Amino acid sequence: MSLSGFTAPWWFLLLIIVAGLVGGYLWAQRRRRKDTLRFSNLEVLDRVAGKGQGWSKHVPAALLGVALILLTVALAGPTAEQRIPRNRATVMLTVDVSLSMKATDVEPNRLEAAKVAAKEFADQLTPGINLGLVSFAGTATVLVMPTTDRASVKQAIDNLKLSEATATGDGINAAMSAIDSFGKMVGGPSGAPPARIVLMADGGQTIPRELDAPRGAYTKAQEAKKANIPISTISFGTKHGSIEIEGEQEFVEVDDEAMQEIARLSGGEFHKAASAEQLREVYATLGEQIGYEIKHTDASKPWLVLGTLAAIVAAGVGLFLGRRLP
Repeated sequence: MSLSGFTAPWWFLLLIIVAGLVGGYLWAQRRRRKDTLRFSNLEVLDRVAGKGQGWSKHVPAALLGVALILLTVALAGPTAEQRIPRNRATVMLTVDVSLSMKATDVEPNRLEAAKVAAKEFADQLTPGINLGLVSFAGTATVLVMPTTDRASVKQAIDNLKLSEATATGDGINAAMSAIDSFGKMVGGPSGAPPARIVLMADGGQTIPRELDAPRGAYTKAQEAKKANIPISTISFGTKHGSIEIEGEQEFVEVDDEAMQEIARLSGGEFHKAASAEQLREVYATLGEQIGYEIKHTDASKPWLVLGTLAAIVAAGVGLFLGRRLP
């Protein structure tokens, strides 16, 4: 029973006619009373009129007025927001597999927790979405091109291995290249399907050191913005994470600021996950955002049904009370 987003609001002008009919009905009832009082012989009038029906005689007309109002709203074309599964979209899951991902501040470690959450994300996505996988450390690799086959993506997630360095910009670039190639293959008259990159990383970029270098994450995020590919970033881990390198402990705290800026520059959203449970919640939220779209759909049917029923009841009551239609 939506009362918003009307597609043809000019139909509401009919309410002027409805108001006129109501006014005419009231005038007719008043005129009728005046004419009745002119009857000179009140004794004969009482025998002819019998017992009055009181307010009940106005019920059919009132129901008819309600029916006209309801049908007018239906004609105006109300719309309602509805969640509709996406059947044509591309998502590239881009996962950091640098050595910092073996930190145990998230049990059993960051990478293993990320694998579990990423596979759940793959299962939650609506079936019509094409999902691909990119891993990056010192270099980036497209492990799975966009596909609706979730089993191949989950198998590739299980096989993720740690490596040295972090080239975040290369990871974004590889994801964009995969999206571009896939879009050229499946793009029809309406063009390539809408695309998004989901970037999960825990540390700062090390190759190159400058985030705004030609290969840097900021530069690639700006290129993604121009290509209309928003990046949803997930900063995964805590500020107390550490790993052992050659017998020494090295802190590997997350770089929330960089991940937030990547999302901003690309037109995407930033998410923070400091535990495996939070990561699953973030992926669930992204699954809802990516897997469904909000569309305004026709909501006139309830108004049409109620208006028709009100008109039928008005006719029935009129025939029952006065043996005539209202």
